[in-house]
Amino acid sequence: MAATSPGPGATWGSAAPPSDLGALLKACALGDEGAFSRLYDLVSSRIYGLVLRVVRDPAQSEEVAQEALLDIWRTSSRFDPAQGSAISWMLTIAHRKAVDRVRSAQAATDREGVYGARNQDREFDQTAETVERSLDAQRVRNAMETLTETQRGALELAYFGGYTHTEVAALLDIPLGTAKTRIRDGLIRLRDTLGVQS
Repeated sequence: MAATSPGPGATWGSAAPPSDLGALLKACALGDEGAFSRLYDLVSSRIYGLVLRVVRDPAQSEEVAQEALLDIWRTSSRFDPAQGSAISWMLTIAHRKAVDRVRSAQAATDREGVYGARNQDREFDQTAETVERSLDAQRVRNAMETLTETQRGALELAYFGGYTHTEVAALLDIPLGTAKTRIRDGLIRLRDTLGVQS
């Protein structure tokens, strides 16, 4: 690929991508490196900004943004304009990469905590509570997999990313009402899947 990683403090492309992002993705799917370089210049700042809000560490955010852009290049043939806008598709990839990085860091922290606590005695109720929390988290992860990609993307931004409905709409390049509907429908589906009483 022609594009390379900007160093710390470097600018990450222009702020407002034009409407030809879908066409650039199609060209990328055909292996057009020039199209990817143009796409990179147009969207890298938004991708980096999104990743930074989730990961919070600038150096790690640069890495994750680069991974996301590489993923966009590799999977550009999977973009389907019938499923949503090009920027929404790319931001969803970036958000998932960022969430994966945060989860990976949390898992490493958890492993260290478990290792340090292995030799400590625990009361039965503390152990039961830990197991219950772990099972609940697994149930939620499994339930998230039952959502549509659009519902899951909106919920991840709203609840893992901490964005407001207005910010979710802006990030996904969709009307505010559509963002609210995706989040509401996703929550209803999660509630039904988890068997939670309304």
